[in-house]
Amino acid sequence: MKKLRSIEKIKKNAETVAEKSAKHVRVNFFARLKRLRLVRLQVFEWALMFTLLILLALTQLFWYRDDYSTTAYGAGGSFIEGTTDKVESLNPLFASTESEKILARLLFASLTEPDFSGHMGLGLASSVTVDNTSKIWTVTLRKDLKWSDGEPITLDDLLFTVELIQNPLVSSSYSSNLSGVKVEITENSAIFTLNNAYADFYSALNFPILPKHILENVNPAVLLESEFSMKPVGSGPFFFKASQTISSSESVYYLSPNENYYLTPPNLASFAVHTYPDEKSLASALSRGAVTGTAMLSDSSLAPSSLKLRKTALSSGIFIFMNTTTEPLNNVELRRAIQKGVNMENLRSVLGDAPALDYPILKSQLSLENWPALPELDLSAARDKITELSPKALRLVTISTAPFPELAQKLESELENLGLAVNLTIFEPTQDFVLNVLSARDYDLLLYEIDLGADPDLFAYYHSSGVGSSGLNLSNYSSVLTDDLILAARTNSNPKLRATKYEAFLKQWVNDAPALAISQTELSYYYHSGARVFSEDNTLIYPTDRFADLSTWSVQKSLRSRTP
Repeated sequence: MKKLRSIEKIKKNAETVAEKSAKHVRVNFFARLKRLRLVRLQVFEWALMFTLLILLALTQLFWYRDDYSTTAYGAGGSFIEGTTDKVESLNPLFASTESEKILARLLFASLTEPDFSGHMGLGLASSVTVDNTSKIWTVTLRKDLKWSDGEPITLDDLLFTVELIQNPLVSSSYSSNLSGVKVEITENSAIFTLNNAYADFYSALNFPILPKHILENVNPAVLLESEFSMKPVGSGPFFFKASQTISSSESVYYLSPNENYYLTPPNLASFAVHTYPDEKSLASALSRGAVTGTAMLSDSSLAPSSLKLRKTALSSGIFIFMNTTTEPLNNVELRRAIQKGVNMENLRSVLGDAPALDYPILKSQLSLENWPALPELDLSAARDKITELSPKALRLVTISTAPFPELAQKLESELENLGLAVNLTIFEPTQDFVLNVLSARDYDLLLYEIDLGADPDLFAYYHSSGVGSSGLNLSNYSSVLTDDLILAARTNSNPKLRATKYEAFLKQWVNDAPALAISQTELSYYYHSGARVFSEDNTLIYPTDRFADLSTWSVQKSLRSRTP
């Protein structure tokens, strides 16, 4: 009963409060609304002031947002790299196209690797030491290295890889650097013994290591066709997950982060390399967001305006190599006539603002007070000499990757203007081209790009040991004098003495004209603004060096408050 009385009392009090509240609202609000017109100006002014204060606060919020917030890139997301070259093999020993080189860099690590400063640093190796003769180099591996399948990376893998590279049945671009090198495995290290002193053999150790436990029973003669070459196990920042063939000229290669990678793993959740049949198809994919970034657009007019561009000079150059061992270019007088008659400025106009190159060494690599003088352009003298020699038609060869076709056509026009007959052939940059054209030296003139490296070492391209199918002496150039100068320079660690030898070599190179330098190459990298790629402060030796700081790449962008 007492409880009922309490409820009744509460109910009565609530009704009283409600009645008083309603009366208060009627008296103090609704009854006074009719007086609003008397103070409407003041009310309007206060409302306007209040609105302005809100607008000013919002303006300040957006105007000074950068002072208390920053753009942050997080983990996750997929980066899609677009290319225009085919992929015939994922085995890094056979990487010849740019697509294959990209995949090789992402899937495999090397003993030494270029870092973001443009210098050669340690990769899988924990240390590299050399004796006072510069002939014996000792390499130790990092501890606890693992392949992407979890198996340990050992010195046996290193020895196995060197033997594969040196095997004549395996035609690899790394073979010239290891020619004649002997390797002995001890308990903790690998000892490389060279036939001749080499002050920069450190750079020659930049070759990928292959897994012995997978390949030891594969015949080297069929290594290129083995299952490993399409489904590799590697040691790089990513591992191969799957591939998809869309058409005969379009494929996608899917990669995932390698948990066993020896450095900081990538932020990205996945990486894909998508090959397209041509630049127009690639540009279209970029514009619709199907591709995140690419270094394969040579025609800037094709690039969507919404993309960012990062342009960086590379330690590589485009050259005209003249086959000095076959007619008619075995005649130095003809080579000099071409050297004197080809208008390099006309050729370079095809390449836009790419830095001009006059020698087989970058001026940034060598400190010389006086670089050798180049012959002045003299069309009349060149034509007279060519008429006198009456050479047969020249076979001009290049690859289909831009800008080489257009550049080759311009060179063909220049040569014909000198009175030379020219047969131009453009090849796909496949392994067949490497074996049947480059290695066979099946050309008179070769328009091609070569890596100049971090160090000005000319041994691979101009020493006589590189003549023939096993080397990279693309001019088949042989000279006792230049051989001695190259060896003297590469065995000397004194910069001044090395410069003296290289200066003497350059004078002879200009005189013998085994090749003509056209331009230094640049990397033009187009990417979407929402992505973070390599730093603009990075110095790149090779195009794939853009992946040296891959752990910082991201596609996940957001604003975060700054820490006070």
